[in-house]
Amino acid sequence: MIDAKDEEQLHDDAEELRKETAEDSPEVAEHDRVSQLEKQLEEANSKALYAAAETQNVRRRLEQELQQATSYAAAGFARDMLAIKDHLDRALAAVGDDLRADKTASQFLAGIEATSRELEAVFQRQGIQRVKSIGEALDPHRHQAMIEIPREDAEPGTIVEEMQPGYTMKDRLLRPALVGVAKKPD
Repeated sequence: MIDAKDEEQLHDDAEELRKETAEDSPEVAEHDRVSQLEKQLEEANSKALYAAAETQNVRRRLEQELQQATSYAAAGFARDMLAIKDHLDRALAAVGDDLRADKTASQFLAGIEATSRELEAVFQRQGIQRVKSIGEALDPHRHQAMIEIPREDAEPGTIVEEMQPGYTMKDRLLRPALVGVAKKPD
């Protein structure tokens, strides 16, 4: 039985004998040269395939980043516009029936309402949607609980009050909804 050390010695001896023979025989030298060239060709092909695969991966990644950048380019601007929407909604909510009955004030309010509707239409065209809150279970990815409210008529963890609406743009959260969550009464 031949151990690894003896096998390595035999291999080295055979390699040395082949080299000595190759010096005297042009056919063996040519065969060795062809073998060496084939090995280099195989290595070059392997490197070329690897480089092509890497190039394709980089191209895919850049295309994906470009698509995301164009889809969400307006996200910062949209967040800023949410503050304007909040102010319009608060202004309209603060108006009492007495002002709505006044002819001059009602025309002014009609303009504010038209502005609010147009802003909602722009949001819709840009894929900006309000996050559903009241009656929903608290979702930490879309809601931010601000207070717990003792309620017997609601399941604990259910949203019972919305302090500020949340919005998403396509599938990304622009702003979480600030909510009050039901808890069991003490």
